[in-house]
Amino acid sequence: MNDIAVRPCRSEELSAVAALRWQWVREKYGTPDAALDEFVPRFVTWARENESAHRCVVLVRGDVVIGMAWLAITGRVPHPGAFTRTSGDVQCVYVVPGERDRGLGGELIEAVLAWARELGLERVTVHSSDRAVPAYSRHGFETSPRLLQYEVGGDRPPRCRDTHSR
Repeated sequence: MNDIAVRPCRSEELSAVAALRWQWVREKYGTPDAALDEFVPRFVTWARENESAHRCVVLVRGDVVIGMAWLAITGRVPHPGAFTRTSGDVQCVYVVPGERDRGLGGELIEAVLAWARELGLERVTVHSSDRAVPAYSRHGFETSPRLLQYEVGGDRPPRCRDTHSR
């Protein structure tokens, strides 16, 4: 694994990260309605516009991006003991299929958590797939009886053409 690096995403890598995001959605839900060549520039624009609140770390082999993870940073309401408060959410951890089951996702998780510690975040949450729960648990994530979730639009996947059920 010494030819693999985990580091903050560089601006010129955002297109590759967008392609990974598209691939992740395709893997999970079927072919997205938005074509890859349509999605990539929109994603890159979004990432640049939101870089202060959404930070990306990448997994690279040489100059090829083979994985990503995002840390979404949210300001919290101040209280008298701490006026500046922030929390984070791990999002879109993805490693390309041929590189999985070697601990690389864990390296991405650890990199995001290191970033969270560096930023002084109060807590970091994650909405995980069942398959990934053990990986997050190994990195100190615990189930919280006080963290609740309400799905405004229900549990709807992104709009995709279902290619898996045919």
